Amino acid sequence: MTTSEVWGRQQAERYDANQAGMYAPEVLNPTVDFLADLAGTGAALEFAIGTGRVGVALTGRGVPVTGIELSGPMVAQLRQKVGEAELPVIIGDMATTTIDGEFALVYLVFNTISNLRTQAEQVECFRNAARHLSPGGRFVIELWVPPIRRLAPGQQIVAMDVSDGHASFDTYDLVTQQCISHHYDRDAEGTIRYGSGGFRYVWPSECDLMAMVAGLELESRYADWRRSPFTSESDSHVSVWRKPA
Repeated sequence: MTTSEVWGRQQAERYDANQAGMYAPEVLNPTVDFLADLAGTGAALEFAIGTGRVGVALTGRGVPVTGIELSGPMVAQLRQKVGEAELPVIIGDMATTTIDGEFALVYLVFNTISNLRTQAEQVECFRNAARHLSPGGRFVIELWVPPIRRLAPGQQIVAMDVSDGHASFDTYDLVTQQCISHHYDRDAEGTIRYGSGGFRYVWPSECDLMAMVAGLELESRYADWRRSPFTSESDSHVSVWRKPA
């Protein structure tokens, strides 16, 4: 077991509703287009597949997808959308769980590698991706760029969202690269619900070093799934590493 938090039934049941914006066509379609293009005629493996936001859609494009997921309740939500025969999922963690076969594509979306809260586990995640890739296959991650430059000297908190129904802020430990996201949600009755989650933020250059340790080579990096150029102003990146043929 890794240091990733395991999502329970209540979190899993609320997940799709809380992340409704991530299902919007303008968000999901470019993601699936990008991944389907890289998979080609091969199979794909999704680490931390969750409720299947991307995996189910990619399967609908004709790409054979297998998932690895730590949370049984999240998989239960996925099973309401698609059966095991069409999209098999193994319960386990993305750093150490292995399955039979080789894949043209291994991918990890929506900042999820940060759920591994030690550098050693994140390195093992890259190694695990490399183990599952066929020669010439690609490992893709979508990840935020830590907004550390927004911190004034001595500041440890960055506000992420303040709206009528939701407020969130992140607290940072610059020594350990640990981050805690704090969320306050107002329900229909006016009750405020608090939740938090712990992460370890990773810089793009650190990801490249982890990939090198795993025997992977950086092929491309973009600011988003639409292949916008990655610059010093980008607040996220989609990176592709290739396993040498």
